[in-house]
Amino acid sequence: MRAPKIYLETSVFNFYFADDAPDKREDTRRLFEEIWQGKYEPYTSLFVVEELQAATEPKRSQMLDLIKQYDITALPGENESRRIAGLYVAEGIIPEKYLADALHIAATTVNELDFIVSYNFKHIVKLKTITMTEIVNLRENYHKIGIYSPTEVVEYDE
Repeated sequence: MRAPKIYLETSVFNFYFADDAPDKREDTRRLFEEIWQGKYEPYTSLFVVEELQAATEPKRSQMLDLIKQYDITALPGENESRRIAGLYVAEGIIPEKYLADALHIAATTVNELDFIVSYNFKHIVKLKTITMTEIVNLRENYHKIGIYSPTEVVEYDE
C-alpha cells in the first residue's frame, strides 16, 4: 500500500514551534515523526515557502529548515492552481482577501494529493470549505481531497 500524499499548509510549520499551544505542537510534531517513518509522502508549495519567508528570525529559518530536514517536496505555483483557487473565491467559499488559503487547497487538488493538513479553522478546515471545494473539484474534473487538522491525522498508541 502506498503512503498517502499530503500537503502541509503554512500553519502546520508554525505550530511545530508553538510553545503557547502545547497540544497542537505535540500533534504537529507527531505528524512530522510519522512523515519521517514513511507513513506519509509530504508536499508543500511555493505558496507556503513565500508565507514562511515573511516570518521573523529565528522562526523563519526554523520553519524553512523543516522542509529540508523532512525532505518535503515544494510544488510550483502553477497557473492551474491559481485558476482553481480563483473558482473557490468566485464561488464564495473563501474570501478574496484570503486567496492564499484557496491556493493551498487548489495546489493539493491540482497535484492530485490525497489531503491537505492545516490548523486554519477559519477558511480551510471547516465544513463549508470541505463540502464546497469538493463540488468545485468534481465539476472541474478533479478528485475529492481530504481536509484535516494534524490532530485528526496522527495516531497515538494509547
